[in-house]
Amino acid sequence: MTNLEKKRVVVTGLGAVTPIGNNLAEYWEGLLTGRNGIGPITLFDPSRHACRIAGEVKGFNPHDYMDRKEAKRMDRFAQFAVAASKEAIADAQFVINELNAEQVGVIIGTGVGGLKVLEDQQEVYLTRGPDRCSPFMIPMMIANMAAGLVAIHTGAKGPNSCTVSACASGAHGVGDAFRLVQRGYAQAMVCGGTEAAVTPLSVAGFASARALSTRNDDPKHACRPFDRDRDGFVMGEGAGILLLEELEHALSRGARIYAEVVGYGMTCDAYHMTSPVPGGEGAIRAMQLAMKDADLVPEQVSYINAHGTSTPVNDPTETAAIKKVLGDYAYKVAVSSTKSMTGHLLGGSGGIESVAAVMAVADDQIPPTINLENPDPECDLDYVPNQSRQQTVEVVLSNSFGFGGHNVTLAFRKYRPE
Repeated sequence: MTNLEKKRVVVTGLGAVTPIGNNLAEYWEGLLTGRNGIGPITLFDPSRHACRIAGEVKGFNPHDYMDRKEAKRMDRFAQFAVAASKEAIADAQFVINELNAEQVGVIIGTGVGGLKVLEDQQEVYLTRGPDRCSPFMIPMMIANMAAGLVAIHTGAKGPNSCTVSACASGAHGVGDAFRLVQRGYAQAMVCGGTEAAVTPLSVAGFASARALSTRNDDPKHACRPFDRDRDGFVMGEGAGILLLEELEHALSRGARIYAEVVGYGMTCDAYHMTSPVPGGEGAIRAMQLAMKDADLVPEQVSYINAHGTSTPVNDPTETAAIKKVLGDYAYKVAVSSTKSMTGHLLGGSGGIESVAAVMAVADDQIPPTINLENPDPECDLDYVPNQSRQQTVEVVLSNSFGFGGHNVTLAFRKYRPE
């Protein structure tokens, strides 16, 4: 398919459930004011754990989005996805009906799916026997159920799938949805990522891998990307959802357009289960592919929403990759990690960070990297420390890198009629 045959794809709706706000307005305001969503774990008793902090979603009531019976049959990760998807569709003033349902699809990524249900049912199995396990265990647990339930709740009958690529899952969801609309397989796509993995087994596993911060006595300063005193990431939970729409369809109904999706790059390190390849070769190629897809040169990039996990290895590796891709211009580009406020949502991170990237374009404001007090000498770019910045934002790159060597870069730009 030639470039002339590719359809333009725009973002017309956004939804968010996050540790710093349970809707788009609260989330964006929280990012711009540097609100910190990290605190002591309350979802379970963490007293035996090395890590006892996380970015939990607070005050979320699933009954605001579904009836009690439906909520009872959904894991938390699926509840988040349904809530954020309904918000994104309403935000776009988009109506799914019998006439267009087959042209509206859903792709929602998640890293681990219904882990809480799995852990709870394992306990039931061990203490009460196999016959007492819930008949809803499997449909509540499986990773694709967020996408399936969003379709059930909204009536979207078009392309539907689930991306599972660890911390790149949500970004893969957005990128794959972009391709489907761009190539004419759907008129609109509900897409993004969701996760609810703040569970005893998950926290124990990541802690055993020495991936998590153990700054339990100071949770507000635990997540500190690009800071020399960082000691690991902080787990978060939530969902970020975008409604992507084919441009002509959006214009025909007078839709508000937040931004245009213009590039998608994905690669694999093929190097190690958990560590990025030294020098960031896979991340470099993902950024280069996204920029080539979008026909961008370095001087057009205004802002990079970094993967920025606050781990000893990721932050300098990503910094080196950005320098390689942008050359000397890297020092003139704003780079920030919103994980400093939300924690790391694993498979949901690419979703909420895509929402942040789109809002930066729409609002001409760049969220800060909070807790950046003592910069790592290897991390010497402009990380927008501690305070948001107002400036014209034409193009944003959003990076997501996952265990297994998965790398994704998405490119968003201001919508300009041609």
